Amino acid sequence: MKLFDAHSDIWSDVTVRRLRGERHVLRERHLERLRAGGVEGGIFVIWVDPPFDADPAARTEQIMEAVRAELAEERGVRLVRSWAELEAARTEGTFYILLGIEGLAAVGEDVERIDWYYACGARHAGLTWNEENALATGVKGDPDRGLTAAGRAAVRKIQEKGMLLDVSHLNERSFWDAADAAVGPIVASHSNCRALCDVPRNLTDEQLRAVRDLGGVVGLNAFRLFVDPDPRRQDLVHLLRHAGHMIDVMGIDHVGCGFDFCEFLEADTMASMTEGDAVLRGLEDCARLPALLEGLRDMGLTAEEAEKIAFGNFHRLLRQVLG
Repeated sequence: MKLFDAHSDIWSDVTVRRLRGERHVLRERHLERLRAGGVEGGIFVIWVDPPFDADPAARTEQIMEAVRAELAEERGVRLVRSWAELEAARTEGTFYILLGIEGLAAVGEDVERIDWYYACGARHAGLTWNEENALATGVKGDPDRGLTAAGRAAVRKIQEKGMLLDVSHLNERSFWDAADAAVGPIVASHSNCRALCDVPRNLTDEQLRAVRDLGGVVGLNAFRLFVDPDPRRQDLVHLLRHAGHMIDVMGIDHVGCGFDFCEFLEADTMASMTEGDAVLRGLEDCARLPALLEGLRDMGLTAEEAEKIAFGNFHRLLRQVLG
């Protein structure tokens, strides 16, 4: 069974390595493991990590240039901009990538700048990473600060253009503001359940139901700190508990995968997120993903239900949103 990963930071690795003079980073560093794990495609995001967030526009352009250069020399992957292009890539057996934007700090209050991202191929966007910006507030910002007027305009702009609106990094106030402003489905591409792991990056049951009610999908996140507060339980078994809880709260049609694998990121980059590594036992990298599918079957899911989580639910949403 194939998998769709709704959240990957691989472009960060591509950028760092290309700036050092490496080429064919996807081919040399990533594609073999992705294919070994059954991943057929996903959303690869542009993420402006500290300290580059001091000038997010400059770093965004730097990453975008690395993306362009990498794709220009790599024939084994395809950047897709529509559902028809995604379907064609699947039919050909070509690894497909949707370009995502993890935080729109670079636009400031100029919401029209989202048109530039779209023209570059982006079909996904979140308003923030963990920071506060001119649009919204991430989980490390002021808990009483939500979306700004520009942020509400950005929500409308993203959805009107046929892009996925991602709420994974928003604080609760911004989440509810975004849900209120949304006129179509929203996604939490890489979030788990706060009922099982009480950290700000996870979603309450009420938030899970809000995503469901808007027709969206939540992606299971393999970042160990979002699985369980006890290091002894930061493993695949306990990630599968999040899958079960999501199914109980939202129903099988709203659960997907957004693994947030970070084992390939360097220590300086990881330091902005956690001390030590983020590796989950039993799901150390994407090559181990067949174990997740086996775990879903062991939970008693039918093949059809497991397929919905593996790729079907996000594909249904992409077909609806991208057109």
